[in-house]
Amino acid sequence: MLAIPPLSLYIHIPWCVRKCPYCDFNSHRADGAPPESSYVNALLADLERELPAVAGRTVETIFIGGGTPSLFGADAIGALLAGVRARVEVAEEAEITLEANPGTAESGKFRGFREAGVNRLSIGVQSFEPEPLRRLGRIHGREEALRAADLAREAGFDNFNLDLMFGLPEQSPDQALEDLQTAIGLGPTHLSFYQLTLEPNTLFHKYPPPLPEDDAIWAMQREGQARLAEHGYCQYEVSAYGQEGFRCRHNLNYWRFGDYLGLGAGAHGKVTDPKTGTITRTWKIKHPQHYLDAAGQPERQGGRKKVERDELPFEFLMNALRLREGFAEALFFERTGLPVEILEPKLSACLDEGWLERRNGFLRCTETGYNFLDNVLQRFLR
Repeated sequence: MLAIPPLSLYIHIPWCVRKCPYCDFNSHRADGAPPESSYVNALLADLERELPAVAGRTVETIFIGGGTPSLFGADAIGALLAGVRARVEVAEEAEITLEANPGTAESGKFRGFREAGVNRLSIGVQSFEPEPLRRLGRIHGREEALRAADLAREAGFDNFNLDLMFGLPEQSPDQALEDLQTAIGLGPTHLSFYQLTLEPNTLFHKYPPPLPEDDAIWAMQREGQARLAEHGYCQYEVSAYGQEGFRCRHNLNYWRFGDYLGLGAGAHGKVTDPKTGTITRTWKIKHPQHYLDAAGQPERQGGRKKVERDELPFEFLMNALRLREGFAEALFFERTGLPVEILEPKLSACLDEGWLERRNGFLRCTETGYNFLDNVLQRFLR
């Protein structure tokens, strides 16, 4: 029988000032001010539709992502979080994250977000240098990036993340490390340090920029990891580095195959029903206007699909093997309802080849396996 995993809430706000050429998220350029009030009402109606599937459960984390959620005013975010709390129990110590763009950072707005109940910011810096920022299509410059971190701290956020990319067009390892050192110097509790990739359906995929050679990118990653470790940032996931006690609880719930409701245009969710032993994936229609139009007709707002038994092992591993610590074998059974032996003989082959290791009831990637995680996961595809 499936155990009931922790429950999170993901809320998607899809508007941006402009669409970045590398971004494959469901984001849309805002022509004028986004419709804050009507969208908040649609999100809350969306939540009400989802409530029967999680009756009696408590939300442990909330993540407001985008798009650029910081385009919304503090009053709208406050109304949203108050509406959530009126409809579902939220843990007293819940982690509540909001993504912010340095180009929309304002002292009063950040204070308003904190007063509304947001207790963690994730600030999309990507780089501190003018030319990479221009190529990435970012609306902020170096000074705005530096100022955003100060504003977060002044507003009372003792827990904030900075997003930083490496492998940018024509970037050298020294330039990537200089960016990273600048980020570390701002004193965030958490850093997301990840490689720029050219995703399908993006402008960069259609018109690829000149990226560094693989050896240079590998040097950026290896030397960046060492630099982060020197400054007390522990890598606990592929691109996530946290100071002691500041790992992102919301993302950990994803990686441990926990449950989450997905609200908003293009949002995805996953819900476990222990009574029937089923796991259901949900999704919402992507276009913001279509989502708003369907707010009064929830049957048009999205879809859902049961995850089949033979899909569960790969879905679990695709998340859990991203973690440095791997996963407890007991957790595999709790979250999928399947014995870990169902992974054989592929599991034994990966252990024998030195890609995975088993220790004290945990399975995790070795250093080699972690560096070639996609190859490891391919072994477990049906």
